[in-house]
Amino acid sequence: MFVVIVVVTLLIDQVSKMIAIETLADRPSIELIPGFLSLTLVFNPGAAFGLGSSMTVVLTIIALVVCVVVARIARKLRDGVWAVALALLLSGALGNLIDRIFRAPAPFRGHVVDFLNYNGWFVGNLADVALTVAAAMMIIRTWQGIAVDGTRETEQPKKA
Repeated sequence: MFVVIVVVTLLIDQVSKMIAIETLADRPSIELIPGFLSLTLVFNPGAAFGLGSSMTVVLTIIALVVCVVVARIARKLRDGVWAVALALLLSGALGNLIDRIFRAPAPFRGHVVDFLNYNGWFVGNLADVALTVAAAMMIIRTWQGIAVDGTRETEQPKKA
């Protein structure tokens, strides 16, 4: 299940970026949900909200580390919710990492293709959606006290 989710989500992200480049270049925004969501092509050198635009290499290295760590943790997965969350995390990180490594202006300095414009608040892509959903799922599962191996954390006995 983990690998299938990673591959399918990554493919959807990459295909959506190709379509965005082909259909949105040199066009004004296309409003989908008035006042909330439009399609606007942006090449983002930074992270969410345009932060870290001068740190593309650092963001690339962080994404590489995240991918390696998630791949290692994936071997311990015994919980379905954690499996989906980490698969979405890995596919989202890989989706933006591919852009950073292979897109202009240079290897490891590439700009991420963003096209989902949330009313000017920020512009993202489907990899960002996967990362956001993954983060929410991980927070909820951690709050529930369920580890990646499916075990439930037990309360520590109180000292008298």
